[in-house]
This record gives sequence, structure tokens and C-alpha cells, in this order.
Amino acid sequence: MVETAKKGLVVSWCQQLEVLTHEAIGCFVTHCGWNSTLEGVSLGVPMVTVPGWTNQTTNAKFITDVWKVGLKALANSDGVVKREVLLQCIEEVMVGERGNEIRQNATKWKVMAQKTFEFGGSFNKVVDDFLAKMVSRLY
Repeated sequence: MVETAKKGLVVSWCQQLEVLTHEAIGCFVTHCGWNSTLEGVSLGVPMVTVPGWTNQTTNAKFITDVWKVGLKALANSDGVVKREVLLQCIEEVMVGERGNEIRQNATKWKVMAQKTFEFGGSFNKVVDDFLAKMVSRLY
């Protein structure tokens, strides 16, 4: 689109993991599906949440109030998140004291996720235990 050519890129579909790992990404506006939530948290990307339904509101609660890695863009009485509200949330995540805290928390969660998958990490141990049980059942 011509309007965004110098500011960003609007696409209909992309490889989300490739986008989230790019060094230029400072904020992830997400609908808070579980996969997107895990990707954002494990990659250390601060988020602005725009949940729609089902588990998305719960995931948004974790992102904003438990892990403290993002802000929720509040919808109006018609259920619509207005452009001004979204912009304010993005700016708050990207700059300022609260944004700094969110970015620090995002980095903390990224490091914890990485440790989980390292050799000897908790996920590694669970997989090893599972495989040992499966092998023992074969014999």
C-alpha cells in the first residue's frame, strides 16, 4: 500500500515466527490465540492484546496481568478497538517507563523459555522421561 510504504508493510499473510524474530519488531499486536501468545512470550516480544473470544481473553489476562509483557487495548461499547486506543497502547509499550518495564519482563520470559528447552531443561527432562517410559513398554 502506498500510504504505508515508508512506515511499514501490510500483508495478507506471513510467516509469523520469522516476523517476530526480526530485530526490527518492537511490539506485537495480537488477538491472543494460544499459539501467538506462546510465540510472543517465548520470543520476548512485548504485546498489545486485542482478544476476541473464547480463550483469547484469558490469554490476554496472562499477558497483561500475570507475565506483564503487554497491554490490553480496550474496546468501546460496540466491541471495537478504536485506532486512537490502539496507537496509545503501542506507544506506551514502545516508549516510556511502563514500556521499559514491559520490555524487561518480555526479555525475562524469553530467557526462561530458552532455558526450558536447553539440554537438561525442564522440557528436555519431560521428553526424556516420556521416551524412557515408551521404550520400557516395548520390552
